[in-house]
Amino acid sequence: MDKLLALKTFVRVADAAGFSKAARNLGVATSSATRLIDLLEASLGTALVTRSTRQVALTDAGKTYYEQVTRLLNDLAQADASVSDAGAEPHGSLRVTMPVAYGHMCLGPHVRAFLERYPKIELDVVLTDAILNLVAEHIDVAVRIGSMESDVGLIARQLNSHRRHVVASHEYLTQVGTPARPADLVHHHCLRFAYEPARWVWTFRRGEQLEEVPVHGRLIANNSEILREGALSGAGIALLPHWLVDGDIQSGGLTSIFEDWEVNPNGEDITVYAAYLPNRRNSRKVHAFVDFLLERVTRQPPENVG
Repeated sequence: MDKLLALKTFVRVADAAGFSKAARNLGVATSSATRLIDLLEASLGTALVTRSTRQVALTDAGKTYYEQVTRLLNDLAQADASVSDAGAEPHGSLRVTMPVAYGHMCLGPHVRAFLERYPKIELDVVLTDAILNLVAEHIDVAVRIGSMESDVGLIARQLNSHRRHVVASHEYLTQVGTPARPADLVHHHCLRFAYEPARWVWTFRRGEQLEEVPVHGRLIANNSEILREGALSGAGIALLPHWLVDGDIQSGGLTSIFEDWEVNPNGEDITVYAAYLPNRRNSRKVHAFVDFLLERVTRQPPENVG
């Protein structure tokens, strides 16, 4: 048995929750993937997965083994990268993740420039509003908006601040009325982002003043572009980042209200970070991408925060 191939197959089977998809990802036959897992389990003397007609699930032993093996494979990949990524020119596969709307608005227009500057880098972009596990998903760089307190093990570089606007269409404000103060939002249809855990409070600050307003509405989405479209169509009032709605405000499609207040959901941090694992700290391709973001996307001085 090729132990390394068996370990890679086990991780792929666990990630895919099935043998067929894992086998396709590895470029092998399903029977070969199944055989490798059988041999691996036999060598360990324990079951790692439970099989059903629909999916594969990890046993308790499998879950523990998965965590250890993913760390091992990640360290091995980093060891390879530390050698191959030590040349003068950054190269190799670079897997990055960021929120969907941020990727479209802030990275998309600059992708060509990055690829032209670094012709030996293969850029693999994963756009999702979910917080991915960098080890399990083999992520090199994650762009995250908000607090990094839950990611104490990561190195984070501050990209820029993240000002938000409370916006609505002229049509909505004409029909329903413009709220005169933050507390008036309780009487309006607010378009809400699906935070976890679900707690919809918009926190307003102006000098020493602080107002926490519980908001309600019939549209909830885990994607800010859907909320933007809802606001543009007159469905209600939304709390959205400046980089997403500045153009709409300038064109008159949306009106920004409470401009003299700083507002954030649940009083959370409003900073944008580029984060990566400590074992990526010497990677030329990681630093190339983060520095590119600082130059092209934020144009603000970097700040190390962890």
